[in-house]
Amino acid sequence: MDSPLVIALRFALYADLMVLVGVTAFSLYALEPEERGTALLPLAKPALILSLLGLLLSGTGMIALVAAMIGTSFWAVDASTFGQIVTQSALGSAWIVRMAALSIALVAALALDRSPHIARHSLLASTALAVATLVWTGHAGATEGWTGSLHRLSDIVHMLAAAVWIGGIAAFSWLLFQPLARQSDMQIRIAHRTLERFSRVGTLAVGLIVLTGLTNSLILMGLPHPDTLFASRYGQLLLIKLVLFAAMLVLAGANRWRLTPALGAAIADGNPATALRGLQQSLVMEMGAALLILAVVALLGTLEPIMANG
Repeated sequence: MDSPLVIALRFALYADLMVLVGVTAFSLYALEPEERGTALLPLAKPALILSLLGLLLSGTGMIALVAAMIGTSFWAVDASTFGQIVTQSALGSAWIVRMAALSIALVAALALDRSPHIARHSLLASTALAVATLVWTGHAGATEGWTGSLHRLSDIVHMLAAAVWIGGIAAFSWLLFQPLARQSDMQIRIAHRTLERFSRVGTLAVGLIVLTGLTNSLILMGLPHPDTLFASRYGQLLLIKLVLFAAMLVLAGANRWRLTPALGAAIADGNPATALRGLQQSLVMEMGAALLILAVVALLGTLEPIMANG
């Protein structure tokens, strides 16, 4: 197993990049063009901070991973050893691409105010590429042959779909957690409209997550016996992940079929406060489950998956 530092940095990097990708995508499919550069969902400063943080976490995480690989402390990694691993491994190549992609994302974030259309799409493309490179830090990066190619493609789609979902939750948290007194009727109506748009995109994201999750599990483990899953640490964590995902599905279903329509009715009645509180509570629970899933994923990547034959 990797060191606790490697796991913690991997979790932080996953969360950072997924929020950045998801919020950027949300601003494109959920907001009208004239709404994107407003205070409704400001992107320039968060994108700048998250891009810088991504560079820091990725760089630090690679040093920590090299230290774990060679069995030394974080501070004892020398430039020669680091350079050799980075330049002679697929993991290192993926890291180089990620650092380049995050550097482009940083430039795009700085350009959002001057060239919003080009910069926003460049930010989405570069951060999506950065998320895709994370596949090489997990089991998919070690799978060989055509199965490995399928596994990596499936895992990339899996992570990007998860990013859309998690980033959507983060975007709604910004839209809905501002004090009610500071929100105009128009802002609340826009938030309600974006909830409806996200429901459609979120349904597609969930479908892709389920499909690619099944594909990844079959490639890694085949169809292991339930007793084998319960008996192994990997299987136990996988089951915890599935329970958390099911909880997110229940919350997402409540948001779409009960809480969002309730907000629409409350807006029509001129008293959205209670409906907003219900959505806020649901979002807190959904984001909490998402972060726990990312923590489990960061740990699962360090464990040997159980195989169908036990």
